[in-house]
Amino acid sequence: QVQLVESGGGLVQAGGSLRLSCTASGRISSSGTMAWFRQAPGKEREFVAAIRWIDGNTYYADSVKGRFTISRDNAKNTVYLQMNSLKPDDTAAYYCAADRAGALMTMAYLYPYWGQGTQVTVSS
Repeated sequence: QVQLVESGGGLVQAGGSLRLSCTASGRISSSGTMAWFRQAPGKEREFVAAIRWIDGNTYYADSVKGRFTISRDNAKNTVYLQMNSLKPDDTAAYYCAADRAGALMTMAYLYPYWGQGTQVTVSS
């Protein structure tokens, strides 16, 4: 099993920045993938970004490319999501997800491990 704990959400004005953290524990695979998803009220959960532990390769949704950066600290088993130039449309609950394989997957159902989520609210 893998346990994931997110932190760093909050309320920010449009154009502002936030950094989310996700710390993993348990049976973490050094060849695995970590990802961020988000879900707004009444909408489906959508992919935001993913990163591989082993080489740091990343993949982003078009909607956040150039504004968000995913990174990892292998020593701390922690993945970060730096969010800049935030927009009201970025308002959602943000979830950290993990998989023990190394593919940069964008479909939520392919990730077996999930955190509890952290709320991000961007005011206009």
